[in-house]
Amino acid sequence: MTIAPDDAQQGASRLYRAMRDFVESTDGTLPGKFEITKEGIVLDMMSPVRPHELTALRLRKRLEKVMPEEIVARTGEPDVEVEPEGIMRRPDIMVIAEADMEGEGSFDPRTLVAAVEIVSRSNPDNDWVTKMRDYPLIGVPVHAVFDPRTGTGTGAVLTDIHPTPEGPRYATREDFAYGEDVTIGDWTISTEGLPRHEEGGDERR
Repeated sequence: MTIAPDDAQQGASRLYRAMRDFVESTDGTLPGKFEITKEGIVLDMMSPVRPHELTALRLRKRLEKVMPEEIVARTGEPDVEVEPEGIMRRPDIMVIAEADMEGEGSFDPRTLVAAVEIVSRSNPDNDWVTKMRDYPLIGVPVHAVFDPRTGTGTGAVLTDIHPTPEGPRYATREDFAYGEDVTIGDWTISTEGLPRHEEGGDERR
């Protein structure tokens, strides 16, 4: 039997909404962070540990110190979502205009100035692989990744969405090491003093 494109699209939409309902039902009841990609539901078992939370706090404060008042660096919910693509993501930090936060529901990812991710030891591919694919697909213009797992701390800022045979991808990648200044959007901040995971440490602490 041949499935018509409209039927396939409706089936995919129903499946996505079912996954979305499940993710919403787990908020605050199960450990970790649930997101939705084209492969299905992703669970990052990272819990709010000191290196992760301290990195998010310091990056947010440093960004808001140099950004204009109408732009904020926000942590927490809501998520960013594009239902037709079957993608729902929850960046560690969203750089967004305060005016674009008005209204109900998920944020439109195309209104973000940048999405900032702090790599967890439990699921690093979520930040380095699938989000690197998903963010340009849903229109996030800047994707900044901070990786405290390595001995010195490293990261990258990805920009310039362009079409490829595999779909939209970032054309430009600027790698950095902790201790160097990094530019996210129009603003440059220091990465001095960002925490790193201890070798062999337990990320759940």
